[in-house]
Amino acid sequence: MKRRHEEFRIRKLIRKYDPATGKFIVDIRFKVKTDITPRTIKVAEAFGIGVDEHKEHVIYDHASFKIGNRDIVYITGESGSGKSVLLKALEKDLGDEAANIENVQVNPEKPIVETIGETLDEALELLSRVGLNDAYLFVRRYNQLSDGQKYRYRIAKLIESNRQYWIMDEFCATLDRETAKIVAFNVQKQARRTNRAVIAATTHTDLLEDLAPTVHIHKGWGNRLTVNYHPDASNTMCSVTRGLRIEEGTLEEYKQLAEFHYRNPETHPVPIKIFTLKRQDNEPVGVIFYSWPPIVMFGRRKALGRKPSIQELNRDFATISRVILHPKYRSIGLGTRLVRETLPLVGRLYVETMAVMARYNPFFEKAGMRKIAEAHGDKTVREAAEKLEKLGFKQYTLASKETNLKILRGLNPEETRKVKETLLNVSQSYYKRLKASGKAYVKKKEFQKFITEASAETLAKVISRLAVLAQTKVYLLWRNPKPHGN
Repeated sequence: MKRRHEEFRIRKLIRKYDPATGKFIVDIRFKVKTDITPRTIKVAEAFGIGVDEHKEHVIYDHASFKIGNRDIVYITGESGSGKSVLLKALEKDLGDEAANIENVQVNPEKPIVETIGETLDEALELLSRVGLNDAYLFVRRYNQLSDGQKYRYRIAKLIESNRQYWIMDEFCATLDRETAKIVAFNVQKQARRTNRAVIAATTHTDLLEDLAPTVHIHKGWGNRLTVNYHPDASNTMCSVTRGLRIEEGTLEEYKQLAEFHYRNPETHPVPIKIFTLKRQDNEPVGVIFYSWPPIVMFGRRKALGRKPSIQELNRDFATISRVILHPKYRSIGLGTRLVRETLPLVGRLYVETMAVMARYNPFFEKAGMRKIAEAHGDKTVREAAEKLEKLGFKQYTLASKETNLKILRGLNPEETRKVKETLLNVSQSYYKRLKASGKAYVKKKEFQKFITEASAETLAKVISRLAVLAQTKVYLLWRNPKPHGN
């Protein structure tokens, strides 16, 4: 009879879990032996070992620990020490209360904004919370994301699952260590914000500060196990931010980061001040762009109770036109920091902004700005968008210069005339932005000449700017508490 080869055999597997107290008891040991071959026999003879004997390994010897439904659990240890065995045991005991990040359902065929949330607003809020807060990221498919962005997306899906425990094996193992720290910080932030528990296992021990665990389990070789409990103190600063500094920047530094903003990186208003957020190696990772205020801005009259003069606008006001962060550094409070620390440095009595993202990510408010009102687009702007739709344009593609140009090239002269007429009927207060002029004010005759003589390429750009004006935005204002102290 042929001998049966037994390579691995669980000798003892005991798990006890008390949901009322959160106490787990784990006892795991197994036996192994090898196949009998000419070479294993030679090894056995050389070293005096019994090749036909089982060798027992104790992984957990009546190990006990408590894990509550809001704990952040960090399981560390070298590869092969038994971390994954423990994680699987805990996941099995927790049952339907647990969601494993590896089991998140991903639809690679659709844009990520279509695969999360019951509504568009809910989708944008969930994605923004994990740092996927960019218009172009919203419309990318999962397989078009970087490894770090994929991990963030999976965290958003865990939040959406409403499961109490988030299980994460090989936590951040494939990410570079700086990205891993950023993701770890965001995981604990979102878990604590939503009163969820995290159980994460990894060989890496450099995430202790950013994950800020309440329970740290370190699995050594054999049955060696160390369990430390820590107070539940929310971590409010990612360690990666410690070496970053803010200083006055240049237009060239802004242009280095402009590609990460959904607005046209080739155009920008005239700056009053630019500030950059830099790493210790002087590489800019964030920028804030303060520009001259437009003559008209929705919400300003409501905030002040009056209409300021042009002289007052030029003397006392600045507008935040762009806040850009490198995608890697999002969701760790740097947008708030950029705004909060630079507001007093502009030297103006008032700083205002009008932003779409402020509907989903309140970082301006966290920085000290006051939300005044939501603008749903000027009536003349909305009417222009509706008329363009009748001429063959689609409102959801108006922001695309390429699509606009393709449609314009297919129009006959009469239809092109109607496009120009439609743009000329937009309120005069928007001429400056539609023309992307560096002037403080664009006169009606100047705008009429600009549109009348515009090429198809120029019209395509103007229509894309109209799409921006048609967006629903939030108006926010900050008043300098020390107007004469700058």
